[in-house]
Amino acid sequence: MIRRLLGSLGAAILLTVLSIPTTHGQSPAKSAGAVIPGAAAKGYVQPKTPDGQPDLTGFWTNATFTPLQRPNNVKKDFYTVEEVVAAEKAAAAREDEQTIPGTEEDLHYDGTQFGLGKTQSRYARNLRTSLITDPPDGRIPPLNDQGKQRLAQREADRKAKRIFITNRVELNSIVGPNGRYDSAQNNSLDDRCIITGQPGPPMVPGGYNSGFQFVQSPGWLMILTENMHIARMIPTDGRPGLPQNVRGWTGISRGHWEGNTLVVQTTNLNTELSVPGGAAPFWMAISENMKVTEWFTRVDANTINYKFTVDDPATWTKPWTAELPFIADEGPMFEHACHEGNRSMTNALTAARMADKRAAEAAKKGSN
Repeated sequence: MIRRLLGSLGAAILLTVLSIPTTHGQSPAKSAGAVIPGAAAKGYVQPKTPDGQPDLTGFWTNATFTPLQRPNNVKKDFYTVEEVVAAEKAAAAREDEQTIPGTEEDLHYDGTQFGLGKTQSRYARNLRTSLITDPPDGRIPPLNDQGKQRLAQREADRKAKRIFITNRVELNSIVGPNGRYDSAQNNSLDDRCIITGQPGPPMVPGGYNSGFQFVQSPGWLMILTENMHIARMIPTDGRPGLPQNVRGWTGISRGHWEGNTLVVQTTNLNTELSVPGGAAPFWMAISENMKVTEWFTRVDANTINYKFTVDDPATWTKPWTAELPFIADEGPMFEHACHEGNRSMTNALTAARMADKRAAEAAKKGSN
């Protein structure tokens, strides 16, 4: 795994990048660099590709402790340095917290054992209280009537499959018919090693494996995601989009340059994808109309300012926008072979079939 240690993002998204190695035109970072999102640092000249476009090539990470949405008890746009350090310390303590073996709480992914904790990585220290900048409250807008209806239908479908929800964790019937562990298809896409939210769009920071590799060639940008090793192919040569019935896990993207900023618009996302952001349960799927617009601007040798707007008029009352930095990281990036190592799904389904067998045998004895 690529492991990271990002720098610091402050008022008006102020970044401090710590000792980042040189790679793909990226240079060792200065001890501090103030950056206004969407504008190049004073005196900075963007490198160019052989075909004359701004060069985004390199290894990057968007890891951060800053939440996408502003916490409910926070009423300001920015923390002080002291407040953000305390918040990071508390979040790191939660990551490192150990559970009691044999309890339900012990059924977790202890990432720190494998070097996956954010404090074991490069990450951006961001004084913003949320990555969302619009709406001004830093929160994903509420679902509209169409969104609520779709969520209600999804919940009804899950109830019909006997997949039960508590207010703390997902609790599933292991005895059929059609509980979560009756089939792999009754589980979430990430549990099935199909896709997580990190490849996007939008590329929202995840809990771990937050690395990306950008590769440019004339007319193309490829973004390889560390988590599940998914490649987004983004043409930048002006070709038209595809029909609405052609859909993909990362949608159909088309990019164009506006000065030094790459603008990417994505539609045709697979409607089995969860709505981004975590404001709704993962079984709340996007609509066929969701559109994501992204802006990539390299603002210094070690920073790409990344901004995105999500617009789904069949889900939310209005669009929402977030902004965050991608910071230079160290390559190479190794394959995250989720499918090859996904023993949990096999084990869970096997255990459920054993439980079915025991229940059937008990019922048979009881009837004799």
